Amino acid sequence: MVLPQLGVYERSLPPAMQRPTLAPLYYLTNFQSALGWISERYGDLLGDPEQAFIAAFQQLPLPSQALLVRLVMRKGPLFLASKLHYPEIGCIRSAAAPLTSLGWLDTKPELSLPQLFQLLTRADLAQALPAGPAGQRKDAWLAELSPQYPEPRPLAAWHPTTSDTVYALQVTPICERLRLMFFGNLHQDWSEFVLTDLGVFQYEKVPFSPHSRAFQHRQEIDDYLHLHDCRQRLHQGTAITELLDAIPSQPYGNPWLESRRARLLFQLAQQCEADDVATALAIYQRSSHPGARTRQVRLLELQQQYATAFALATAAQQQPENDAELQQLARILPRLARRLGQPKPAPAPAVPVPEQWLVLPPSESGQAVELAVRDHLHRIDAPVHYVENTLLNGLFGLLFWPALYAPLPGAFFHPFQAAPADLYRPDFQHRRAAICAQCFAELDSGSYRETLRQRYQEKAGLQCPFIHWPWLTPDLLEQALAAIPPQHLKLLFQRMLADLQANRTGLPDLIQFQAGHPGYRMIEVKGPGDKLQDNQKRWLTYCLAHSLPISVCYVRWQAGSEAGAP
Repeated sequence: MVLPQLGVYERSLPPAMQRPTLAPLYYLTNFQSALGWISERYGDLLGDPEQAFIAAFQQLPLPSQALLVRLVMRKGPLFLASKLHYPEIGCIRSAAAPLTSLGWLDTKPELSLPQLFQLLTRADLAQALPAGPAGQRKDAWLAELSPQYPEPRPLAAWHPTTSDTVYALQVTPICERLRLMFFGNLHQDWSEFVLTDLGVFQYEKVPFSPHSRAFQHRQEIDDYLHLHDCRQRLHQGTAITELLDAIPSQPYGNPWLESRRARLLFQLAQQCEADDVATALAIYQRSSHPGARTRQVRLLELQQQYATAFALATAAQQQPENDAELQQLARILPRLARRLGQPKPAPAPAVPVPEQWLVLPPSESGQAVELAVRDHLHRIDAPVHYVENTLLNGLFGLLFWPALYAPLPGAFFHPFQAAPADLYRPDFQHRRAAICAQCFAELDSGSYRETLRQRYQEKAGLQCPFIHWPWLTPDLLEQALAAIPPQHLKLLFQRMLADLQANRTGLPDLIQFQAGHPGYRMIEVKGPGDKLQDNQKRWLTYCLAHSLPISVCYVRWQAGSEAGAP
């Protein structure tokens, strides 16, 4: 993953924050803090290259330190000296000289023609290369010249009259390793520091022990980087056979790394399905990623290996990995039984789904169908809110906050985590069984309402994967606490905890608060031609099995607009 340029996240800030008041070298201070954190917690895992880098960095002149951090934070690895302007650093060439002496910057890198086009303006290119036709697009010009210039060469050879210099950053691998050690992943970057300084992102403060870290062995870091490289190569179109040779054939002992290996194998198999079913099947057999077993059954069926597919599907049904697999197997097994001349498996008893049909005038503003139903029901009945996956997730996040942010080993290892690292692992609830029991006990005692109100005030604005603060308003919170019985919340939260990744989605679009008991109903909305998704069907089945008020509202537009029966 390439670190973003500073401007990428500056442009994402609210207008009032476009020109933040920060110390001129704030980015350097943050980088130094990260190096200190890494040295303190990962000293035993730092190899000679990382130790030498940190020691040499600390001895550099301040402008050279600042320039290096600036380049690390930008999209590289090639930079034109003339395009680097940092007033707090001063003369770029002077700051770059110590970095060049260390070999951290190369001032004479070999540039391919595409790299040259990426670095130079059209005017500079016209001085170095045969000009294309007037008005010719830059990419067309590059395509035209590429056959004539297949070999890379230094900038001076491309453009002999230029006085500019190209800097090629040479320490990216070490900096990526350090970033991985700090964050425990490569999807976060150093911008987390400044976004927190600005107040854009704020995180729960979880206490760290000296041993709170993502990796316990240096080999785990190497394995993570290796898998990351394989995934990058997959996205770049590397041949499947080449990647299969690169991915370890045996599972990792570390469950976290093994989940990444399994997911990568799953992605490889998906790419194989269209062209090589046999190879895809073999790869799925090596993967424990959720869904891999069902894909095996489908591919076995496609190859007319019905007996093998039936046996695998039957075994999976006895020990399903989740509700989604059970749902898929319920569709596949009758078909396989018919192929084999076996009795058709008895279907699960169907629970009738309460349905409502509405014919509404089309919105001139192109209003979404969910909002059209919300407004219609609001006019003729009790208030309705469009909440989809936000309300129940928000209530869950507030109630189970102590479980989400418990300082357990392997859960938190840097101050910019919105969620524990094991949030979606199968043992999440088991590791926090006592804390989860205390949260459920508050529903039983009735004390949960005051707890949620207090926590809403204390935690508002902190990053949490279950709470979208702008949607969970104080008024909506109060209505929900008054209308939804605690027994119902307990049932809903129990299902969410059973599979947090899958069951946090598929919740109904609308909630209506009304008189009586229970004082609410959940409504899934489907417009013309729209069908229930699998995760929505699973929630419907669960809610109806537990007598929770839920229904589906099908909408047709009035004559003169797109219409169709559900």
